Amino acid sequence: MILGVIPARYGSTRFPGKALARLHGQTLIQRVWDRAKTAKKLDRLIVATDDERIREAVRAFGGEGVMTSVDLPSGTDRVWEAARETRAQVIVNIQGDEPLITPRMIDGLVDGLLREPEAQMATLRFAMKGPEGYNDPNVVKVVSDQRGWALYFSRASIPAYRAGDLFSVTWYKHIGLYAYRRSFLEQFVSWPVSALERTEGLEQLRALERGVRIKVLDSPQNTIGVDTPEDLKRVEAIIGA
Repeated sequence: MILGVIPARYGSTRFPGKALARLHGQTLIQRVWDRAKTAKKLDRLIVATDDERIREAVRAFGGEGVMTSVDLPSGTDRVWEAARETRAQVIVNIQGDEPLITPRMIDGLVDGLLREPEAQMATLRFAMKGPEGYNDPNVVKVVSDQRGWALYFSRASIPAYRAGDLFSVTWYKHIGLYAYRRSFLEQFVSWPVSALERTEGLEQLRALERGVRIKVLDSPQNTIGVDTPEDLKRVEAIIGA
């Protein structure tokens, strides 16, 4: 079974309660649910939350919500807690603050993981040109080898271009959608936070520091993660365009 899990914590530091923020008449969490629900590769979809208000909102639009612990250290831990009692062999972590995600992105990610026997974990990237976002620490960058295995993820501007016009070169934005094999995810959440993970604030570095290979696949489109009310306004403008 392939399970999609949308982690939705209420107490976001920069945007508390953002899962229930309104986006063109819908809550943010419903927008993500509606788009993920149409993915062909998912056998089941659930929202994993730490707040009864979010679970009730999910129930109200016909979704499935499960309660998880309040004090979990990361969204990945929340995904595992929700998935642990299921029979899912592949688990997809669908960020609850990515309202522009598409079913095609989810299906492509799952296909990419299943096609690569060596991969225990897979994620997405989007090719960017120009300086917009390149120097923004909220935009995570990824560098991969020629076969699509991750070399590093960073909030810093990587790779650093020492020559040439930044408007003409390509760099890759990381899109935080993940697919895991069950056995790996169970192992991952048992590991302590790693040094680079703590420094960058990026959970996937815990895997890289342990020598785990992460498959990085090309996304058919870009997304905007909603971390602030300003981000929500940007998404509203795109959807309403």
